[in-house]
Amino acid sequence: MARNGYATVWRWHFYAGLFTAPFLLILAITGAIYLFNDELNDLIYPQLRFAPSGDTVLPAGDLVAAVREAYPRGTVTRIDMPVSPGRTAMAFVTPEQGEPLRVFVDPGDAGVLGAFVYARTLVGFADVMHGSLLIGRGGDALVELAASWALVLVITGLYLWWPRGRRGRGFTFDRRTRGRKRWREIHRLVGVYTAVMIVFLIVTGLPWASFWGDRVLSPVSNALGLGYPPQLRHHGGGEVPAETTLSDTNPSKTMLETLGDAPWALQQAPLPDGRDHHGHLHHKEHDGELDTSAAAINRVHALLAAQGLPYGYRLSIPAEASDPYSAYTYPDRPQGQRTLHMDSGAQRLLVNVGFDDYGAIAKAVELGVALHMGNYFGRANQIVMLLTCVAIVALVITGTVMWWRRRPASGLGAPDSPPIRKRYWLVVTLTLLALLPLAGLSLLLVLALEKGRALARRRSVAG
Repeated sequence: MARNGYATVWRWHFYAGLFTAPFLLILAITGAIYLFNDELNDLIYPQLRFAPSGDTVLPAGDLVAAVREAYPRGTVTRIDMPVSPGRTAMAFVTPEQGEPLRVFVDPGDAGVLGAFVYARTLVGFADVMHGSLLIGRGGDALVELAASWALVLVITGLYLWWPRGRRGRGFTFDRRTRGRKRWREIHRLVGVYTAVMIVFLIVTGLPWASFWGDRVLSPVSNALGLGYPPQLRHHGGGEVPAETTLSDTNPSKTMLETLGDAPWALQQAPLPDGRDHHGHLHHKEHDGELDTSAAAINRVHALLAAQGLPYGYRLSIPAEASDPYSAYTYPDRPQGQRTLHMDSGAQRLLVNVGFDDYGAIAKAVELGVALHMGNYFGRANQIVMLLTCVAIVALVITGTVMWWRRRPASGLGAPDSPPIRKRYWLVVTLTLLALLPLAGLSLLLVLALEKGRALARRRSVAG
């Protein structure tokens, strides 16, 4: 049975590697680029990233007014204030035609310095490619599927590596090897020494996946009270006046759906509905017009300052009268995260939550994401993650070379596998379905295809 098990594990390691290799290569390279997103953007766009006027910072409304004047046909949806002295502010502009722009403003004199389309920058391209392969939700699903199978790849690889009575040789390089065996030695040792970090990267990246993260982990953690702060369940976290009816609320709106961006912990949190303290929607001068004037944004700016929100906050400007002004901070260490919502008239604070208000799962995910992105421990964190990306590239290259050198003239050259009892497949499949649903579903598909091929061979022999 042990011999049968080894052959089966080798076969599935081969298939998992063959499927995931191109995706892991893309993820490793784009991830390595994004690890140094600030450094790269500073190098490529210094004229946009640094403020000529120095350390002075005008109120957010003044900066938005300057962008609106420079882009009168566009809509400013968000402004990110400078993260540190001497840095520029960045406004998100949706033009009447064309792709969204990111416009950079000198916070000292409100001078508009220029703009770019994020997806056309090196960092933006790497970011979008890393998350969705540039093809939207279908690409996101492919990335998640590849990441799920990469976990299987690591586990099966460790099983194949296990020294089995030769402990010392498991961690040392055999210099006597040549040819394909030398490639195998490199593959084996790189894998065993970086397996923990590779698993860490996969596990901390999966919460952002649309299926496992959005449809499994996030709903479950929120339902258990371990995700976004439980007080946000009730009318988006604000106090609901007695005369408020269900029709006055909009429970279907979440931060992510409305704002397009949010900390992971709050992505599915209900958005408060910008109503005033009487429970009515606040309109500019009560004439039904949403107040997003520079003066209103400056009131929001003053309210955030009074709450002690540090610069670097990201302020979303409401598009509808029922939406609030929303601001959040996203520092390198998630313990400093804060999210505030204000009514649409910029008069009153509705919600003020921070990292300490998150549930245990949300805290763990945010900490993992900060480490995954190389933020938490600064340069040392970046270097460790970069070395892990380099290790993934090395594993893909060495694995591909080994396969290429042993492949037959025709066919994939998959290792043969003796039959395994159905109960073992049942355990494996159910485990994958429970922990990694997309991987489990794809395993069912592969098993069905293999069963079909086996039946076809039998019929061919019988005929």
